[in-house]
Amino acid sequence: MDAFFSSVEQRDNPELRGKPVAVGGSKARGVVAAASYEARKYGVHSALASKIAAQRCPQLVFVKPRFEVYSAVSRQIREIFHQYTDLVEPLSLDEAYLDVTENKVGMPSASIIAKEIKARILEETKLTASAGVSYNKFLAKIASDMNKPDGFTLITPDKAEELVAGLAIEKFHGIGKVTAGKMQSMGIITGAHLRERSEEELVRNFGKVGRYYYHIARAQDSREVQPHRIRKSIGSERTFEVDLTEEEDMLAQLDYLAKEVAQDMARLKASAKTITVKIKYFDFNQNTRSKTYLSEFSSPEAIFTIARELLHTPQLPQFPVRLLGIAASNLIYQHDKQEGYQLTFEF
Repeated sequence: MDAFFSSVEQRDNPELRGKPVAVGGSKARGVVAAASYEARKYGVHSALASKIAAQRCPQLVFVKPRFEVYSAVSRQIREIFHQYTDLVEPLSLDEAYLDVTENKVGMPSASIIAKEIKARILEETKLTASAGVSYNKFLAKIASDMNKPDGFTLITPDKAEELVAGLAIEKFHGIGKVTAGKMQSMGIITGAHLRERSEEELVRNFGKVGRYYYHIARAQDSREVQPHRIRKSIGSERTFEVDLTEEEDMLAQLDYLAKEVAQDMARLKASAKTITVKIKYFDFNQNTRSKTYLSEFSSPEAIFTIARELLHTPQLPQFPVRLLGIAASNLIYQHDKQEGYQLTFEF
């Protein structure tokens, strides 16, 4: 989807259309969760500190996120996907891989399917999407980012290696900012430079993921579309307008976060054995505190009780807190449980 969160806000509020919009944060503090294309022209992007975003774009309009709305639209879009194939692998609320080699509508061309899906998304949600079509996941992802917004890009086998060779290394999906910087310091500026390096050298410098880099430099990616990816953790966090210093305020926020995490766990029919509390202080230093139990839990009351204990372990935060987060991990999914599963309890 194109600038998904901000596009939904502009769709639902005509006064925001054509204006630079940031979802999340405020002019004083917080972090931008998403930015409209009008805002991106000023260098505003997701994960940017709101204060800096406001400096770059003084006319920026900050909007509170409505994740329940974004989730509903995401489900609407996935219903469209599943009318064409069951091989749908969501990456986030606004992005997914589809394998349409064999599809429900009997179309011989992935390009035709992609264009039809784009048209249906626009008709049913009034939002634009960009599609990338190719013979593997890496190339399809690269293609989807090439002509946004409302883009369509096809990468055929005869053009793939040439395209990858000319691609700047920071544009490679799967190569982050830090890794790109390290590669650039090694003289790896483009895909062509990456292809010159042996698999052994890449593994020596980057670990196991070096094998992935070796293959994508040659436009190769053997990963299949996985329609049932298992989430390893479920979490929620909040950045505050004013730093928290009082225990009562911190506990109120943890209670809110515990309910959000429990709601997501219920939707995914999951329970957890581990809770982690994330604390970021006024000076951006942060720490995490975790506890694992023998028994599983999923209720907001249980999650809050554990989070409250962790907030005091080893002691209540001694400095102003700008962010709190709760994450549940060691997840157990209902469909994985065996008949007669024995719960254990700590005394």
